[in-house]
Amino acid sequence: MSINFVTDKVIVKVDGRVARVELNRPETLNAMDVDMIKGLVCRLKEIGEADDVDIVVISGKGKAFSAGGDIKTMLSNSDQSAFYPVMDCISELVFTLYSLPKLTISAITGAAAGLGFSLALATDYIIADKNSKLAMNFIGIGLIPDGGAHFFLEKRLGETKAKQVIWDGKMLTSEEALSMGLIQEVADGDLEEAVHKKVTDWLSRPVQAMIKTKKILAEKNRPQLLKLLELEKYGQQKMRETQDHQEGIKAFIEKRKPNFIGK
Repeated sequence: MSINFVTDKVIVKVDGRVARVELNRPETLNAMDVDMIKGLVCRLKEIGEADDVDIVVISGKGKAFSAGGDIKTMLSNSDQSAFYPVMDCISELVFTLYSLPKLTISAITGAAAGLGFSLALATDYIIADKNSKLAMNFIGIGLIPDGGAHFFLEKRLGETKAKQVIWDGKMLTSEEALSMGLIQEVADGDLEEAVHKKVTDWLSRPVQAMIKTKKILAEKNRPQLLKLLELEKYGQQKMRETQDHQEGIKAFIEKRKPNFIGK
C-alpha cells in the first residue's frame, strides 16, 4: 500500500509496515458523523487488504481522540427508518476494526467518550496520554452504549464491572482506566514516543503469528459480537423513544443536570 489517503474527515498515511489513521474533525473534537464512519470503514477495508501493512495506529487530530457520536446526527434521525442505517454503519465499522487482519493500536489524547471509547476498545492495544479522559457516558442522556461496547467491556472487565462502568457513566482518568484493565498503557511522557516504542517492539516480533492468534479469537467471538451489535441497535432505538432520553438531550443542550423520571 503505497498511496496515502486524505479526505476532509479521515486521513491515512502509510510508512513502511505501519498505517496511521487519523480522525479529522478537530473542530468537533472528532465527533463521528455518518460520513466519517463510512470513510473509516472504507479505509480500514483497504488497509486490511494491503499485504505490506502489519500495524494500524488510530488517533484523533487536535485536542481529542473522539468525543463520540455527532449529536446533530442523533437529533436529525428521530425515526427508525433514518436511525437504523446509522447503527448499521456503526456496526460495520466496529466489526471491521475488531476483525482487521492487522495489529491495531488506539493512541488516545484528550477525550475518548461514548462511541469514541467504543472505537478504541475495538483495537488490540490502547495507549493513553496521562492527561486523557475516557468515559462510557451514554447513560447521561438516557441511552445505552453502542459500537459493541457491551461486548468489549464485558470481555475486558467481566459482567459485573462492565455494568457498573455503563451505569455510572463516569469520566475516568487514564490511570483509573489502566487500573481497571480498560486500557493497556499510560504514556510515560510523550504519547507519540510511547506509540513509536510499542510499534517498534511489535515490528521486531513474529507479527504473522500474532495476527493469526487475533484471527482465531476474532472468529471464535464473531457470533457474540454480531449478536450484541444487533441488540444494541434495537435497544438504542427503544431508549431514544423514552422521556428520559428526551430530557437528557434537552439538559445536554441547555448545559444543566437532567431530571430523569425512569420513563
